[in-house]
Amino acid sequence: MTQTERRIFLIKKLADESAQYRNLPIPPDTVGQKKLLRSLMNVRPPQPAEEDFLTAQDAYLQEETARKGVTDMADLTPMEPGIYLWQGDITTLKCGAVVNAANSGMTGCYVPCHGCIDNCIHTYAGVQLRLACARIMEKQGHEEPTGQAKLTPAYNLPCDYVLHTVGPIIYGHVTQRDRELLASCYRSCLDLARQNGIGSVAFCCISTGEFHFPNKEAAKIAVDTARQYKGNTEVIFNVFKDVDDQIYRELLG
Repeated sequence: MTQTERRIFLIKKLADESAQYRNLPIPPDTVGQKKLLRSLMNVRPPQPAEEDFLTAQDAYLQEETARKGVTDMADLTPMEPGIYLWQGDITTLKCGAVVNAANSGMTGCYVPCHGCIDNCIHTYAGVQLRLACARIMEKQGHEEPTGQAKLTPAYNLPCDYVLHTVGPIIYGHVTQRDRELLASCYRSCLDLARQNGIGSVAFCCISTGEFHFPNKEAAKIAVDTARQYKGNTEVIFNVFKDVDDQIYRELLG
């Protein structure tokens, strides 16, 4: 199948799973089709998918990522020993694990086409990721506490694993407890990576953006925690915005 054929096939399969979406018209244009496919993936509950769907989805997502262009961390130059800075789309980074700034439910963002990193990672990993997270949460029996981390396969992302962590949400002023919890997010991810033999971890800007942690203070906590960590795991600070790139460049000298 071509990418267009796969996309239409996937839209039809997802729409047929729910009476609410069964009669949705498929847009004639590529942009409209991509938006509809992503929306249907975003709202889909965590449940198994048929083998023909997974085969088409995996081929489709891997091709989409290849078209965006994959960056191998082996081609990056460290800012200091064991610490890298890279500006780009974290879903296109080939490394040991990428960090997802998750919510306490841990099964991804259900808002269609939302711009958060949680939505992006779940979209390009595929529907398997939500199901894997749901199984972890079902076994755990309660929401994920702030500052801890969970590990899953990365499925269709070019990295090997995804580390999911819930950062503190800031209401008003940043407290010392907020700072401690954010540092704990970084330590928990690094501990889990070390325990599972993962050699490199790419961190997004945890708790900034939707969770309102000030960018400069969050970046300082991230860098300080990485420098203090006693382990062999290499750290990549992944930034998307120019302002964050500048902040990390100043911190890393």
